[in-house]
Amino acid sequence: MILPDDPRIALIAESYRRLTGRDLVPADADPATALWQAPQAIVAHVTEPDPLFFFGNAAARAAFETDFAAFTRMPSRLSAEAPLREERRLLLNRVSRDGFIDDYAGIRISAKGRRFAISGATVWNLIDEVGANLGQAAVFPI
Repeated sequence: MILPDDPRIALIAESYRRLTGRDLVPADADPATALWQAPQAIVAHVTEPDPLFFFGNAAARAAFETDFAAFTRMPSRLSAEAPLREERRLLLNRVSRDGFIDDYAGIRISAKGRRFAISGATVWNLIDEVGANLGQAAVFPI
């Protein structure tokens, strides 16, 4: 389970700033606190072949209708219905190639089977200070 002071949480905001040139959270805020409490949904997953989410703030967990423990055991591919998973895979390949995208819209599915649309999403690679790719993250309005 991820802890509030896990360095990967700060990496979410740091990578966003490094790749987009914008702040995900206020520059003077504690990144961990600000990400957990952000009004927009923020999620992140690792780089394994079938990556698991390791972070989902309160807004994301509400959208996906799940708690933190269940969310962080969920393969990120399950955030899309089976027919839409190829589209999702192509999106993530584009992010891997380009570093980030800020024009994503699509349909996701909650843990309870409710479909919901997201738009205006930014998806980016979690790149540390030495250039290692540690995962990908997304932010979208709720």
